[in-house]
Amino acid sequence: MKNYTFPVIIVLLSVIFICSCSGKTERSRKPVSTIELASAGKNLIWGQPLTFKVTTKLKDGQLKNVRVFLNNTLVISTTQTEFTYTIPSLKEGGVNTLRVIAEKNDGVNNTRTQQFTVLSDITPIKSDYSVIREYKHSTGHFTQGLEIHQGFLYEGTGENGKSSLFKINYPNNKILHSVSLPEKYFGEGITILNEKVYQLTYKHQTGFVYNLADFAVIDSFKYDSPEGWGLTNDGKSLIMSDGTGTLTWLNPQNYKAEKKIQVTDNQKVYQYLNELEYDNGFIWANVWTTDQIVRIDAHTGKITDYIDLKGILGVMNPNSTEQIDVLNGIALLPQSGNLLITGKFWPKMFEIKVHTLK
Repeated sequence: MKNYTFPVIIVLLSVIFICSCSGKTERSRKPVSTIELASAGKNLIWGQPLTFKVTTKLKDGQLKNVRVFLNNTLVISTTQTEFTYTIPSLKEGGVNTLRVIAEKNDGVNNTRTQQFTVLSDITPIKSDYSVIREYKHSTGHFTQGLEIHQGFLYEGTGENGKSSLFKINYPNNKILHSVSLPEKYFGEGITILNEKVYQLTYKHQTGFVYNLADFAVIDSFKYDSPEGWGLTNDGKSLIMSDGTGTLTWLNPQNYKAEKKIQVTDNQKVYQYLNELEYDNGFIWANVWTTDQIVRIDAHTGKITDYIDLKGILGVMNPNSTEQIDVLNGIALLPQSGNLLITGKFWPKMFEIKVHTLK
């Protein structure tokens, strides 16, 4: 008797495969949206309207809705496959993002984004300054942070193996107290809030918290920015720069980001914002590698005015072995409102009075 077991199995498997394929449904296709800006290719200005058109195409199924977000804020939700919408007034400077999410009734969705740049609606004023007095500054200090608190100068310095925090009697440049960071850390900006000193590091995404009285390390924290640069505070939150055009407000209790603003003037988004100093609703900032200090509206990110400090050090002795690096260091003198400024390895600090030109 012949064995028919193997052929029977093959036939049964073939029947099962054919039946399963015949009952298989085609996979639902994603909706596809396009975004057209009426101002395509142009920078927009703060306060201007933005008109855009969204078109959504479907290969199958029915559209449930199309939602449009501006920087994560919902601006419109509709069931139309094609519509035009106008945001009446743009209120965030820098790079903005439109995000369109189209969703079908079966839950299948798709996302498209479109970015555009919003610049400030004001032209910064160039302010003049006068030097009130000069002070000595240690040429061994690679200055990263500067702050006056209760009549004393606090300075944070950088470079691996040389990064430190100092308390200084600045009229005579006498160091009263100091603490060094571990060699692997490159120190960055500092600020003082609620009797604590906060200090950033360059590329370790780590900040340190010191007791103001004795510089004992009492905490450390992490931040999302790839780099830490400048640091200040508004009496409630820490405000940090990271070398880009973005300033980030951090909660001093849990160190989570509370908000971010991008800094702009009427021509560009500013980059390389470094050392910071808060001043009654405004933030002074060094622009790295330049002799410029800008003043920023802390609410909007708009640059209101700037100071060009080129030449403030005067003509240095060409035979000097002193290493002079870039301008970096701004401290507000609370009683006078003047600024104390210096730079990396500079031999001097300057108290300046800013004269805003009308």
